[in-house]
Amino acid sequence: MFTSEKGVVEEWLSEFKTLPEASLPNYATNLKDKSSLVSSLYKVIQEPQSELLEPVCHQLFEFYRSGEEQLLRFTLQFLPELIWCYLAVSASRNVHSSGCIEALLLGVYNLEIVDKQGHSKVLSFTIPSLSKPSVYHEPSSIGSMALTESALSQHGLSKVVYSGPHPQREMLTAQNRFEVLTFLLLCYNAALTYMPGVSLQSLCQICSRICVCGYPRQHVRKYKGVSSRIPVSSGFMVQMLTGIYFALYNGEWELAQKALDDIIYRAQLELYPEPLLVANAIKASLPHGAMKSSKEGTRCIQVEITPTASRISRNAVTSMSIRGHRWKRHEQPDNNNDTTELGILVIPEISVTSVAGERTGNGEKSRALGEIDAQHMQGVQDTPTDPRTESKGLPEIRRQKSVRKMMEDGINPPGRVQF
Repeated sequence: MFTSEKGVVEEWLSEFKTLPEASLPNYATNLKDKSSLVSSLYKVIQEPQSELLEPVCHQLFEFYRSGEEQLLRFTLQFLPELIWCYLAVSASRNVHSSGCIEALLLGVYNLEIVDKQGHSKVLSFTIPSLSKPSVYHEPSSIGSMALTESALSQHGLSKVVYSGPHPQREMLTAQNRFEVLTFLLLCYNAALTYMPGVSLQSLCQICSRICVCGYPRQHVRKYKGVSSRIPVSSGFMVQMLTGIYFALYNGEWELAQKALDDIIYRAQLELYPEPLLVANAIKASLPHGAMKSSKEGTRCIQVEITPTASRISRNAVTSMSIRGHRWKRHEQPDNNNDTTELGILVIPEISVTSVAGERTGNGEKSRALGEIDAQHMQGVQDTPTDPRTESKGLPEIRRQKSVRKMMEDGINPPGRVQF
């Protein structure tokens, strides 16, 4: 650590001690813009043997319990780095050098599990029903599953998940370590939208380190320092994935994707079903190319929303398709001898173009089809359908043929007078 960085930290420590109560909001607002101070504090935290580590941890705790929202978030941004330092020191079995970091983590935990009145908090979360639309899905696109969920929701069977009440902790042990750290990551994830980019980078880096230290992949990642395996719990890895998922779409694509692969690698080794399910779901939903999201501006998770406008099918039934189907039904195939039996009406092929080959307007087309339809109906009505009428017509035709033959032979037919 350089002398200039050490001077920045010492000035920060002395400034807050002499700060009056009235100027605390303005101080908290301007604190987040001091990038040199933030980088110097990271270097202090990364050096467990630093003499400034204990006063820095003490002042960060004072920030957290001050009640000022900006100061609380300022402390939260260092939480991933503090967790890594504590786990790294615990893995090396040098517990005495992490006493101030452990005290800070315990202090934040004990403040978060109670409300302002000192009562234990019980966090609740209602699992959203698939029968109700959201920015992630539409019930109509799910099919029969939406009906089942709708029936369940009408009977008030929505599932609510509770977290708490959490007990107070006086020290971190191997039994309660990840219960406390998982809850701390939950608090960090609740304020993800307020975390700066350097904090998201720290989160991605410590997730990778925690998951691969002591395994063959550590040599691939070229991580130095801690070479022993760091135990993790399933719930802790799920909370890590929550932050990684946010970092993927908020300017840290490469680091977050590397951390996601490392979490999947560790979850497969540990055979943890919950992290594997969440991690594989996140990986399956990722776009093929790298995200070009800006590191500045509004932070959000991008999702693709199904359009709500109804789409017209190409095979939609219209008045023209019905009319065309009606004409095709009455058409008959042409006979090779060009002869038709009596009583069968042949409908000629109808063209919707004019004589010159130009298309007619909608009104002219409908009038032409209407006239043809009327002629067709009149022809059907004029055609005799009585078999007796058809039988009377056949002798009349034979009689006319015989009269024509007699006239050709020069014989006068009976009943005709020749002048």
